[in-house]
Amino acid sequence: MTSQTHGTTDPNNPTGTIRWEQDADGVVTLVLDDPSQAVNTMTPAFTASLADAVARLTTLRDAGELRGVIVTSAKKTFFAGGDLRLLSSIRPEDAQEFFEGSMGIKRNLRALETLGVPVVAAVNGAALGGGLEIALACHHRVALDNPAAKIGLPEVTLGLLPGGGGVVRTVRLLGIADALLKVLLQGRQYRPAQALEVGLVHELAADRDEMLAKARAFIDANPSSQQPWDVKGYKIPGGTPSNPAFAANLPAFPANLAKTLQGAPYPAPRNILATAVESAQVDIDTAFVIEGRYFTELATGQTAKNMIQAFFFDLQAVNAGANRPADVPARTVAKVAVLGAGMMGAGIAYSCAKAGIQVVLKDVSQEAAEHGKAYSAGLLDKALSRGRTTEAKRDALLALITPTADPADLAGCDAVIEAVFENTELKHQVFAEIQDVLAPDALLCSNTSTLPITQLAEGVKRPEDFIGLHFFSPVDKMPLVEIIKGERTGDEALARAFDLVRQINKTPIVVNDSRGFFTSRVIGQFINEGVAMVGEGVDPSSVEQAAAQAGYPAKVLSLMDELTLTLPRKIRDESRRAVEAEGRTWTPHPADTVLDRMLDEFGRPGRSGGAGFYEYVDGKRAGLWPGLREHFTSAKGDGSAAVPFKDMQERMLFAEALDTVRCLEEGVLTSVADANIGSILGIGFPGWTGGVLQYINGYEGGPAGFTARARELAAAYGERFEPPALLVAKAGSGETLTD
Repeated sequence: MTSQTHGTTDPNNPTGTIRWEQDADGVVTLVLDDPSQAVNTMTPAFTASLADAVARLTTLRDAGELRGVIVTSAKKTFFAGGDLRLLSSIRPEDAQEFFEGSMGIKRNLRALETLGVPVVAAVNGAALGGGLEIALACHHRVALDNPAAKIGLPEVTLGLLPGGGGVVRTVRLLGIADALLKVLLQGRQYRPAQALEVGLVHELAADRDEMLAKARAFIDANPSSQQPWDVKGYKIPGGTPSNPAFAANLPAFPANLAKTLQGAPYPAPRNILATAVESAQVDIDTAFVIEGRYFTELATGQTAKNMIQAFFFDLQAVNAGANRPADVPARTVAKVAVLGAGMMGAGIAYSCAKAGIQVVLKDVSQEAAEHGKAYSAGLLDKALSRGRTTEAKRDALLALITPTADPADLAGCDAVIEAVFENTELKHQVFAEIQDVLAPDALLCSNTSTLPITQLAEGVKRPEDFIGLHFFSPVDKMPLVEIIKGERTGDEALARAFDLVRQINKTPIVVNDSRGFFTSRVIGQFINEGVAMVGEGVDPSSVEQAAAQAGYPAKVLSLMDELTLTLPRKIRDESRRAVEAEGRTWTPHPADTVLDRMLDEFGRPGRSGGAGFYEYVDGKRAGLWPGLREHFTSAKGDGSAAVPFKDMQERMLFAEALDTVRCLEEGVLTSVADANIGSILGIGFPGWTGGVLQYINGYEGGPAGFTARARELAAAYGERFEPPALLVAKAGSGETLTD
């Protein structure tokens, strides 16, 4: 018997976000169903509904008429978590009110789990953040076995911690170590079957009826159910800091966290660790207070606001197509040609095949094309060995990739992605060879990081169908694609390119044509600033540490070695020739001299050449090259190396942010969201900032404070730090950089 079959909706239940269904046997089903939203979130209306429902359950229990409770949802998802718009608006002066509000939710969930009757969560879809926290407050969790549903506590990825009891309950359920490593610190999202293995849910169900039947069966079999931590004598798995064996290993947690963060300003992981350890040593009600205080500190801070803006609002806007022409019907690609089977082409072929698209992978020889396909086989074999795919799925994916050297095999392809070497003549040549073989209206895409799309389009008969798709290496791991519109690119080509990028499950940003576009141009400012500091006599290890503590995932000199020193010099020289050809004056960067000396005087082209800013042994990085200190650091005995550490960090951050504003001024960028997402996902701008323009918005004092600081840096280090007119105008009007 289920409440679905025999339940009746109480007509006296006040309208809210939780529907009350009560059957004749005393089982109440709380159906989460916010009438004002497509998903359930932790809004003030939900908070009020939860309080009402718990009060009503308590009254029913006291009357001896409550036998059990099932919590489920009428939406496709179970519960989507916190109200991020509300969280983004919390100010430091709101801290006390916010803390009390979060404690109110926890008190109601605590009252739910201590009713004295079995309480079961019937998790019918995604349960992330607050959704899982509601489920964790239930004694038993039955999840619908839908592989598309995700279960987890991803708050750390938004600069927060689970503030609805998630830290306290996972620690008590799984133990400190497993709660931290499997759930909290990485913010992992599990499929239901994985959540069962981890211990976040107890059972799976094939469909809704089975899910509710299993929930009911638990109530029937466990009339006096309670949470394990409320059972007398219960001990947290693995022990607490008062346990000598556990205490001996405790220092490893902050040490490993420090190693992971490398000094970057991410407060959420530290607060999560502190909450987990401290809450394990006290009673559960005190533990909730500890969690609430650490949660409030994060929610009122700037980092969470930055990360919510980028990883939720901006990412949502970009993926939803804010920059896609709205009047062009959506299209999917059935068969794509990939020209060039090197590392980029092979990665693109894999990504397309993984999305179910037929791929013709062409190179100059059959052997080279086969080698490109072997890249996909290698990735799939690794996934198979780790249990992430099956032989059947691997074989099916590989069957979608046809390697060839014959242009005739490209017949019928409705899109082509060229990924040959960065040479305009070569790209013109490969398009000329195949453009008449493709479908008549095939989308023509070039994967390039620097070459102007308008110039490349001169090599095809249909320039209106030609567009740039800048993939990032390694393609199978990097989530971003930069779409570049040429001067003659049509709206239909732009829309189709956007749809193709989404089809292969990547995030597209849209920019206008310019040398270096957005990402390659702006990352160059980061690299140049780090290299320039070496030339000023700053110790290279300090330069690397400044990049790490600023939050960059790759240290600046090591990144330069990976990219090779020859590539940026080639780009610089080409850019200089283009500027001078237009009659303008080329302004050299202080990094140029260092780069030229490294290549011409010392013969150190980077990792691929076995020597760069670092030494290499058997291809592996083996420490900074001692010659840097000999030829640059110690050679500066005039005090020029006395650069404050904060200045070192901000010179790199500001160099990228200021040039991004120039990209907006010049029309290279048309969207703030594209800038923020492109900078984080494409070129490693620190995630804590919320992206390259949100960094300006979130800087102390906002754009006005950022502008004042930029002028300080300009006075100390050069006019390249002078704020552009657009930024000065925003600062003067009190506006932020928004779409």
